[in-house]
This record gives sequence, structure tokens and C-alpha cells, in this order.
Amino acid sequence: MTRRYFGTDGIRGTVGEPPITADFMLKLGWATGRVLAETNGKRRHRVLIGKDTRISGYMFESALEAGLSAAGVDVALLGPMPTPGIAYLTRTFRADAGIVISASHNPFADNGIKFFSTEGVKLADEVEARIEAMLEEPLTTVAADQLGKAARIDDAAGRYIEFCKSTIPDRVSLRGLKVVLDCAHGATYHIAPSVFRELGAEVSLIGAEPDGLNINREVGSTHPAALRAAVIQRGADLGVAFDGDGDRVLLVDADGREIDGDDILYLIARDRHARGDLGGGVVGTLMSNFGLAAALEEMDIPFERARVGDRYVMERLAANGWQLGGESSGHIVCGHVQTTGDGIVSALQVLAIMVREGQPLTRLLAGLEKAPQVLVNVRLTAGTDAKALMDMPALQDAVAGVEAQLGDQGRVLLRPSGTEPLIRVMVEGRAHLDVAGLARHLAGEVEGLLA
Repeated sequence: MTRRYFGTDGIRGTVGEPPITADFMLKLGWATGRVLAETNGKRRHRVLIGKDTRISGYMFESALEAGLSAAGVDVALLGPMPTPGIAYLTRTFRADAGIVISASHNPFADNGIKFFSTEGVKLADEVEARIEAMLEEPLTTVAADQLGKAARIDDAAGRYIEFCKSTIPDRVSLRGLKVVLDCAHGATYHIAPSVFRELGAEVSLIGAEPDGLNINREVGSTHPAALRAAVIQRGADLGVAFDGDGDRVLLVDADGREIDGDDILYLIARDRHARGDLGGGVVGTLMSNFGLAAALEEMDIPFERARVGDRYVMERLAANGWQLGGESSGHIVCGHVQTTGDGIVSALQVLAIMVREGQPLTRLLAGLEKAPQVLVNVRLTAGTDAKALMDMPALQDAVAGVEAQLGDQGRVLLRPSGTEPLIRVMVEGRAHLDVAGLARHLAGEVEGLLA
């Protein structure tokens, strides 16, 4: 399906550049309200709006609110709230939809919009297509006595904190554990500290002082060096790094070793399988390390790869009737407790395993031997067609040459980013192979074609 605005993870771009403008958000709110009215009849409709901490969220929150009101839809404002928290509250309030104002792990100058259905999952493609079609219609306003009203949900943070705590058993206490939380100056800054402290952990913080401009700046899951340093300096048992909107998480063990999404999937899958609660297999992505696939196969756990993007992971989980899936970037779906990727919930699952087994992460991961994997991002020049570039014979020949060197000991993956103007070059292979050199070589071939 060709879509003008919606990508694999909503609508995203640079603030002030179309479509990330105030006038577009006004029209988007109106179009969403109109589609809801057409879908669900003439009853009153309500939409929840939450946001991360970037400064442009104020502007877009107001614009969306105005557009929804013009369409006759009531609005409930959540304020700063992690993306999975908005999904949870949309479901529990029985709202018609939830809107997230966030650009996730991107810098503050970007922003975007994601939608959740009343069930707390991403909108279906056909609904997004209907919203796009409605954007082409002239904006009209309902009669004055039918305008939507706006209210603020003052206890939104407390509701989500209690939900997060409920996702691990009551008997599991984090007392005695020293944890460093890196909130990326983002949406988890006022949520995660309360969750972990109330469960008994001794918590210290970095990246928990948002000013509207510093979200993801040298902190968070995309910049783990700050967390590694803090964990070692403070003698912590574990470090937890979220991204700007809180749907991704990476961990750092007591020795400063980074624990990525593949590691987290392995830990949760192994634990739930051993207790007979896995509920099927595991969905990874094309980027998932083949060491993870091998480890799951050894435990007789089915494993399937989806396209990169949480939308596609969720699609395969639903199709298979499975519960656990995720990406190496740290977007983990624990379907037995949550409808979407949730950084806080995923971290709690790992901590609960550590408590139950009385083991540090290093020992718990002993059964997972990952192959070296190198990812190089190549930024595209303006107007470049990523697909046409990747179809060029010269680049395909270069990929074939690297694949010949790897043989059956590794693999190559080139793919365009779904959220940024990038081509991601990934090379993975056994330890004796120069995967870093091969990745740099392929990235150079891509850059040469852009020159």
C-alpha cells in the first residue's frame, strides 16, 4: 500500500517541515475525528493524547486537540507519558483511540505521531489509509453545541505506575538490588523511578531532567556509554536505559556489558519456556542475531523472523498466536501482560528472573553465544530513492561479493530505515570473520553511489 504520510511507525519528521507542522496536525486531528465518527456512529467519541518531553509537543498537542474538537470528538490529555502507557490507558479508559506525540529515539528537533486503537494496538493499515484520504477533504466544523470538550487526566502517571508494578508477581521484591536508570530525558523520567523504587530497588538516575531540548542527547538506549560509566562508578547490579518515548530498553550488567534486545528475548523466552508459560514461539526480525535463533532452536522453541519494525513483529505474533517478540534494538513485546513494546515492563521481566534465580545477568546469559554483528548507517542525500539505489547492479554485485566471503558463516542485510533517510548496512558472521571491515566496505559502496 502506497501511503503519503504514514510510515512503519506513524508519521515522523523534522519540526517545521511538512508534514510536521502545526497546520497539518490540526488537519490530522480533524481527519482522525471524522474517521472515528464514520466508523463508530453518531455517539460521542473520546481520544487520549500523550507526548514525550520535546518542546514541540506543546504545539502539536494543542493543534491535535483543536482538530479533534472541530470534528466533535472529546479529548483527554495525559501530558508526558511513555508510549506504552498511552496504549495501556487507551485500552483501560475504553477510548476510541490514543495519539502519541513523539519521535522516539530521534533528537528534539524531530517529532511525530503514532496512533493506538481502542484495544491498545497500532491502527490497522486500512484505518490509516482512511485518515490519509480524509486529509484531502476540506476541514469543516461541527455545530457549536457538538464541539468536542477537553479534560486532563490528572492521575495518568499513577495509573500506569501501578500497571507496570502489576506485571511481575507480588512475591518478587527488588530489595537489595542497586539499579541505575537512564530515562533519556524523555517520557519515562517521572514514571520509571517510582516503579523501581516502589518495588524495593535502590535507584539512582541519569537522563531524568528534561528541558524540552535534551531528549536523547548523549543518553538513553541509543547512547549507552553514559549508563555503562554510571553503573561501574556506582557499583550497581544493573543499568536500565530507555529511549525517548519509553517503548525500548537496553540493559547494562554489573561489569558494564551491554544487554540488547536479543539478549532480553533470550532471557524471557528461556524463563517462560522452563516454567511452561511461553505460549508458543518467539518472533524476531531480520536484524536478530543468528546466535539467538540457534539458542532458541536448542531449547526447541520455534523462532520466526519478521520485517524490521514493531508493527511487523506484532503482525507475526498475532498470526501465530504467540506472545513474545521483539527487536535487537530493545523493542520487546511481552504479550502476556502488554499489547505493545514496553521498556519498563521488559526490564521488570528480566529483574524478576534475576530475583527468582538468584543469579547475575552474566550467568543467566551463559547459554547464548551471539555472532559478531556490525551495523553501519549511511545517510541518504535529499531526493534519493532508497529502493532504486539498492537495486543498482553495482551495489548488488558488491553484496554478492561479501556474501561469497562469508559463505554459510554469516549474512548480509541492507535495508532502508522506516523512520530516517538512511540505508542500514548490516554484516554478521562468526568471530574469525572481519565483519566490521566488510560492513565498512559495503557502506563505502553505498556512499560511492551517492556521490
